[in-house]
Amino acid sequence: MTDAIVIICTFPEENGAACCADALVAERLAACVQVQGPIRSTFRWQGAVDHATEWYCQVKTSRERYPAVEQRIRALHPYETPEIIALPVIAGNPAYLRWVGESVAE
Repeated sequence: MTDAIVIICTFPEENGAACCADALVAERLAACVQVQGPIRSTFRWQGAVDHATEWYCQVKTSRERYPAVEQRIRALHPYETPEIIALPVIAGNPAYLRWVGESVAE
């Protein structure tokens, strides 16, 4: 088990996702953010099945930085209830994981 995590979030526009990625990396909250899209999301919202075109972000950071990352994403996000999900990294290239930790160290 490592201290690294991957946070998944989506944005309704590419520019919003890119701005969030830039902010997270510039503020040392993330080592790397990959933005992919567009993707098509299907979800239940306010009692109905809905669809949206979104941009998918993978944020590489540490468990310690999660609260600050979540707070920053919420501040930049237009959705009332943005998707922000953290997944543990159970193994990986030791040099890469070390770089992630060094990149987000305060």
